[in-house]
Amino acid sequence: MFYSIFQSLQDSGVPGARLMDYITFRTGISFALALIIALMAGRKIIDRLQKQQVGEIVRDLGLEGQMQKKGTPTMGGIIIILSILVPCLLLGNLDNVYMILMLVATLWMGAIGFLDDYRKLKYHNKEGLKGKYKITGQVGLGLIVGITMWLSPGIVMVENQEVVRENTAQTEVVHKSADIKSPQTTIPFVKNNNFNYEWLTSWIDDAETAETAGWLVFVFVVIIVVTAVSNGANLTDGLDGLAAGTSAIIGLALAIMAYLGGNVIYSSYLNIMYIPGSEELVVYAGAFMGALVGFLWYNAYPAQVFMGDTGSLTLGGILAVFAILIRKELLIPLLCLLFFLEDLSVMLQVAYFKITKRKYGAGRRIFKMTPLHHHFQKAGDPSIQALLNFPKRPVPEPKIVTRFWIVSILLAALTFITLKIR
Repeated sequence: MFYSIFQSLQDSGVPGARLMDYITFRTGISFALALIIALMAGRKIIDRLQKQQVGEIVRDLGLEGQMQKKGTPTMGGIIIILSILVPCLLLGNLDNVYMILMLVATLWMGAIGFLDDYRKLKYHNKEGLKGKYKITGQVGLGLIVGITMWLSPGIVMVENQEVVRENTAQTEVVHKSADIKSPQTTIPFVKNNNFNYEWLTSWIDDAETAETAGWLVFVFVVIIVVTAVSNGANLTDGLDGLAAGTSAIIGLALAIMAYLGGNVIYSSYLNIMYIPGSEELVVYAGAFMGALVGFLWYNAYPAQVFMGDTGSLTLGGILAVFAILIRKELLIPLLCLLFFLEDLSVMLQVAYFKITKRKYGAGRRIFKMTPLHHHFQKAGDPSIQALLNFPKRPVPEPKIVTRFWIVSILLAALTFITLKIR
């Protein structure tokens, strides 16, 4: 809204109206506004949730301090969603397809998470929305994003290429003059950092069919990434401040990548594709980080509110779609490694338990408890037949959260480093 108003004022020659053209200015305002909304509206929303007795359902897992969290207001993800939407609607360019897709992703995953939390509270059932419905929603979002990127004329890229300067041995990275529609993405450890999904379908003789098949592969990858990251963020939300802090760090890394990829100079330096219009995503990222920092005010240990699936599923969906839009989805396994480890720990635990139960008559474990963060929270017990029975003493919750944040920062740094290793 404000963006359109200032555009009109700029056309009229009003001094200072050009400020809205600067991505850094709008991003800073977006961050500050989201933070203020989270702090001010957060308190009111928490009080409202308490009044409505919207409290967390806690199962006794034998973890230190766990039962003290019983009754803590949940569905705090509403705070995050509200704090993101308002700045984006006020300061974002709503004609930009990238911004529109991010807003759709936020509302879409927020609705799925809200339904999940609502069923948990209404029926006093920790399971909430059935898994198949969550998966259907995640697949649906993946289809929306993937097909839109395929068909939308506003989503293009400019290929980077290396040229040798005349009379010198120096190599310079430049961008081709024409925008193209291509299912390309950034991949580390290769010379030009680009990977085209059409390479996987190059065996098809007909060029048009091969191109279509390449886009179909891209859409499939989008679905996988959205599903995996949103579920990973959901599993990570088990300790005070863990999911919010980790997501903020990942969001900052993606914001920097969006800024670099939307700037022709910086993208040339890093030898990554230039994506016109993607710089608008930095404004969204500002609101995203401001919302999470504000939410941490109430969610830090000991938490006054939990985000619930309303927040965790939304965060995962946002990070996944953001990475896909800036063509960095193949960097997600490293950048969001903690999310995948949380996912993997659960899958390995279940599989190993079933295998050992069939073999020995009693199921055994790999970890003391899953998801992974609970493994460190639970004390070592000889009665627990786990392959990994350390540490013997439970690690305090705030220390686990802080260490996971540090690991997230390290992973973000390594992700950037991979762009220059080739």
